[in-house]
Amino acid sequence: MVFKVVVSDKESTYQIETEEDGNLIGLKIGDDFDGSFLGLDGYNLKITGGSDKNGFAMRSDVPGPRRIRTLVSGGVGYKPQKAGERRRKTVRGDTISDDIVQVNTVVLNRGPKSIDDILGSAEEDEE
Repeated sequence: MVFKVVVSDKESTYQIETEEDGNLIGLKIGDDFDGSFLGLDGYNLKITGGSDKNGFAMRSDVPGPRRIRTLVSGGVGYKPQKAGERRRKTVRGDTISDDIVQVNTVVLNRGPKSIDDILGSAEEDEE
C-alpha cells in the first residue's frame, strides 16, 4: 500500500510517497513518530489527520479505523452554512489502516538538514 505523507513545516508543505506502510499502520491522530523511514533523518512528525481511498476525512473524535455516518455540526469534514446547522456525514476514524491513502503531518523536531535539501537532492537523482 502506498501512503502519501504530507509534511507541513511552517509555511512550506512537502508530499512524500512511501511504500513502507508497516510503520504507520495502527498510529492515531495526535501520535508522533520518527521520520527516518521517510528519509527525514532526525525529524519527529506528528499526525494531524488524513483521508481514505474514497476521500473521506479522518476525525479525531471517531475511535478506530472504521468509516461511519455520524451527525456533525462542524469540524473536519463539514462546514455548516448557518449557525446550529447539523448534517449526517460519512467520516473515517482516527486510526491509520490499509484504507488510508493520505496522512497529514506537522514537524515537531527538525533534523540537521532542511527538508528542502533532503527532498531536493532526491529529485535531482531521479532526473
